[in-house]
Amino acid sequence: MNKFFVVALLALSKICFAQITSGPMLGHITTMDAKIWLQTESPSELTVSYWSESVKTKNIVLATSAETWNTATIQVENLTPNTVYSYTIQSKGDVLFKGSFKTLDLLNTKNLSNFCFAFGSCTYINETEYDREGEPFGRALNIIKSIERKEPNFMLWLGDNIYLRKGEWTSKTGIYRRYTQFKSQHELQSFWQNTTHYAIWDDHDFGPNDADRSFINKDLTLQAFKDFWANPSYGINGDQGITTSFTYQDIEFFLLDNRYFRSPNERKTGDREILGPDQIEWLIDALVNSKASFKFIVVGGQVLSDAAVYENHATYHEERNKLLELIEKEEIKNIVFLTGDRHKTELSELQLKNGTTLYDFTSSPLASKAFDSENEGNNNQVKGTHVATQNFGTISVSGDYQNRKLVLKTFDAKGTLLWEREIPKQ
Repeated sequence: MNKFFVVALLALSKICFAQITSGPMLGHITTMDAKIWLQTESPSELTVSYWSESVKTKNIVLATSAETWNTATIQVENLTPNTVYSYTIQSKGDVLFKGSFKTLDLLNTKNLSNFCFAFGSCTYINETEYDREGEPFGRALNIIKSIERKEPNFMLWLGDNIYLRKGEWTSKTGIYRRYTQFKSQHELQSFWQNTTHYAIWDDHDFGPNDADRSFINKDLTLQAFKDFWANPSYGINGDQGITTSFTYQDIEFFLLDNRYFRSPNERKTGDREILGPDQIEWLIDALVNSKASFKFIVVGGQVLSDAAVYENHATYHEERNKLLELIEKEEIKNIVFLTGDRHKTELSELQLKNGTTLYDFTSSPLASKAFDSENEGNNNQVKGTHVATQNFGTISVSGDYQNRKLVLKTFDAKGTLLWEREIPKQ
């Protein structure tokens, strides 16, 4: 058998026998639409078939391409609310995957149900030949199974999800390769397939450590973020970035971008900002307009901690003060910040002058080295909530519309409860 024939045969086999290497991952799901993300081993033609008990099978044909590193987000539309759909992914007649998802019910304050979601930040995957010298920074991914056992309705990834390393953020190959390595970890596949996922970024997804708006490849990492996650949308008011929002029953989530518009920390002239005026104005507008029982503001770095250290919002005190003053003046209640970055977990609580109480649940790390910085000067820290080991958080929402409440919990890597706090609707 000659060499040319062997090469041709191998190429043909890859076309005929597509393989899914990551996912499928359930993305944003609404009452009538759903997003499903996947990555194949090589460019592939796929057929997605979906149906319910009352709806005949419908097909979507798509292809993955080398340009996006063989990723694709499947848009399933015109669905029926509160309905379970089964689906298959096929290639050349071969079934590669069978799964299901359920659309959300139409919002009705009288038919609210209890639900739970999980979250965390800082996931470092070790790779000896590319990692820095010394102790490996990443930790085991066994924590993912612990999260799965809690059966959350969805997962929020709070940034530093992939950890771009020195040299990787300088090229598309480095960025997409690192994403591929993260998304293809075998410990994550069941989690991708059976739980809905949302994500924001922080500096290590965006670019180098402590990266800001000056990062030359920020549009490249933005495109990678779009190619590897299946969020509702990306950017607001025609701007770039990852800002978006979504609603789950009577709860609303605002996913912010703390990198794309961030001014350099050491800059001495101009406005020092993390979110920027446009994003803040959009956020305040959306919060004022929201009728949600609770409003979660999801952002990479700590907001309510008053310790002006590292990249906390307190180091940009003018913008932090502006944000908090606007929340107070607009009399917006039932706000909880969800934050990451710090390689530690803690709950912060701040009572505004008008009596409104704000909370900031920082959850980190999922699978990176932890740091013990309990005494760094956060006067808003709730005693008994500091954790300096691998951990993750969950929030349960329960009660009828008038008496909705949250139960905040932190678990260690094995799923053992470390602390919990209850927050009633104000």
